[in-house]
Amino acid sequence: MPKANRGEVWLVDLGYSAKTRPCLVLNIPPLDTDRALVTVIPHTTSPRGTRFEVSISKPFLHRGVFDAQNPTSIAQAKLMRRLRDLAPDQLLQVEHAVRNWLGL
Repeated sequence: MPKANRGEVWLVDLGYSAKTRPCLVLNIPPLDTDRALVTVIPHTTSPRGTRFEVSISKPFLHRGVFDAQNPTSIAQAKLMRRLRDLAPDQLLQVEHAVRNWLGL
């Protein structure tokens, strides 16, 4: 089973209607006693211009945004392929948007 690390972008199977898309891993690595879940922020190429969208330019991503309004926890088995990592400052931008969305 693939193991993802915080700040990595993976191609993820989000189900039939949500498609397969790049997602940013946001959680810390689970312990063996934890559930085999990963919390991700999906990347979309259909931005709506909300304050919770984070545009990050990377060669491995199509033009689009990470949608901080849509944090999703998935089974590790849904991770298909690691694409690359975000830079620490880019991860901070997404974290900030998620905190704003959740009121933290």
